[in-house]
Amino acid sequence: MKRLALLALACAMAAPVYAQNVATVNGKAIPQKQVDEIVAQLAQRGEADSPQLRERIKQELINGLIFEQAAEKAGVDKKPEVLQELALARQNILAHALMTDYLAKNPITDDQIKARYEEVKAVQGNRAEFKLRHILVKDEAEAKKLIADLKAKKVTFEAAAKKSSLDPGSGQNGGDLGWTVPTGSFVPEFAAAAEKLKKGEMTQAPVQTQYGWHIIRADDVRPAKFPSLDEARKPIEDMLRQQAVGKMRDDLVKAASIQ
Repeated sequence: MKRLALLALACAMAAPVYAQNVATVNGKAIPQKQVDEIVAQLAQRGEADSPQLRERIKQELINGLIFEQAAEKAGVDKKPEVLQELALARQNILAHALMTDYLAKNPITDDQIKARYEEVKAVQGNRAEFKLRHILVKDEAEAKKLIADLKAKKVTFEAAAKKSSLDPGSGQNGGDLGWTVPTGSFVPEFAAAAEKLKKGEMTQAPVQTQYGWHIIRADDVRPAKFPSLDEARKPIEDMLRQQAVGKMRDDLVKAASIQ
């Protein structure tokens, strides 16, 4: 009776230890803590914790450990090219971890986001949005002839775009480029010419860009809708985070002794 009690106690004591591992592969354990940590990381990216997710992670860890053991058994982990890749992977992982740690210790503040929002709004908030069409041709002479034909109403802009435009995206839609703020959306020469147009106007001379010669028409013009602070918060925060990490990297490079 006493031996049975001792056996039961031993099993009870061993159960929590066994529960700490989700699997054992050829004698090497995969701890429950490892699964929990991966689940926590995925949760930060928006993936919901579930039995299916945990089972998937478990199977991936098992498969990964099987391949790792097989690689070590085959000796490929000692090959110079493999060691070099492992070293580079370690550097990348540490660099990412350093950036994550830096941003956690130096978070982007709400005041920084608001200040940058006001800066961008001051520059872009009064811009106009244009509903544009264009015709792209290879040479200036052809563009000038098309402008003359359009002025003489020998052909409509839409028909000319479908027949002659080299832009496959807009050509078949009558040259339609939709609503856009030209600066930042098109090459500078095109944007500058487009933003001089008023509603219904067409460029009186061909506009040359790296793609060829353009004839541009503004079908409509309206004040551009500037996003609210709430709408812009996430992209502004992402931009500020990238800038902060970039500055940290530049400071580290400047401080390093490189010979």
